Amino acid sequence: MGASTARLAAKNGFSVSMLSLERDRAAGEALIKEISDIGGKASFFPVDVALESEVVLAYDAAVREFGIPTAAVHAAGLFVSGTILDMDVEATAHMIAVNLTGLMICCREAARHMSTDRGGTGGSIVNITSMAATIGGRPGACAYAATKGAVDVFTKGFAKEVARQGIRVNTIRPGAIASPMTAALELNPELKKSVEASIPMGRLGTCDEIADIAVWLSSESASLVTGALVDASGGGFNVAGSI
Repeated sequence: MGASTARLAAKNGFSVSMLSLERDRAAGEALIKEISDIGGKASFFPVDVALESEVVLAYDAAVREFGIPTAAVHAAGLFVSGTILDMDVEATAHMIAVNLTGLMICCREAARHMSTDRGGTGGSIVNITSMAATIGGRPGACAYAATKGAVDVFTKGFAKEVARQGIRVNTIRPGAIASPMTAALELNPELKKSVEASIPMGRLGTCDEIADIAVWLSSESASLVTGALVDASGGGFNVAGSI
């Protein structure tokens, strides 16, 4: 979803700073070439969002490269599967550090640069969460869902904190999206069919569809939208195969 958003943002005239793990550098550089080939500008900045010092350094480097940001989309996410009865505390703590605490740090850094109270020109922050928050997740995913629900609540509160500093903050809540996180579905046709049957529209979403919403929320067309939770899920979830 982050890559799709970067492509579309570049097409819409944004200079793109891609903040991701060092292990993603090759994919990031390939995406930079794609963007460069269409006349856009992009750079890659390695960061582990679970580490505050790395987030601060990455944001500062991005500002030096392209200037004060006017939009930030936070799509980093980690999924740890398992029931609470079998919970791996260390793995769960790391997921919380990435999905919640790390996102909050990213929001802080984006807002510090954007804030009109601090010399910025305002801007838009978009946080990617999940429809899992609305149902507590599918079986084995309630800890993951909890991190996403926490971000939804955080977004609403943070949006109020910074609204008069020219900053809008919104959440996109995707449902099941065809992406690396759901790649296992392609290896299990029966499971994929079951998941699709639970979606009113009967299909997985695409990363490009989420990117469309993220870029819209980052544009002046959404100038009155803040503190919103935008569901992008094909209609939510059916229960026991019926609406």
